[in-house]
Amino acid sequence: MTLRQLLPPYICALLLAALGPCTLHADTASAASTIVMAKDFMFAPTSINVAAGSTVTWTNRDDEPHTVVSENGLFRSAALDTNESFSYRFEKAGTYRYACSIHPRMVGTIIVQ
Repeated sequence: MTLRQLLPPYICALLLAALGPCTLHADTASAASTIVMAKDFMFAPTSINVAAGSTVTWTNRDDEPHTVVSENGLFRSAALDTNESFSYRFEKAGTYRYACSIHPRMVGTIIVQ
């Protein structure tokens, strides 16, 4: 049984915010998945490293809506209300910066290796 099967998503997100980035595997045959939280008008963690082929999921834990918009236009979420999520699979290595278009001071970076 994997960590994702044992723990509800909100517990994984809390651990991620407290301990830093971690990778969760749905099973050994699938790509990795990483959770980023929008909470207290910031993304947590603000920077993460993932392997190419990984999926990053942003979940809004604030009472205000947030978006996830890449600086280069590669991905863009709709406004996420409380507890809504947006996911994007990163296929190529590189550094991807993003922000909330509603609250531009909310920024983050995904480093794909």
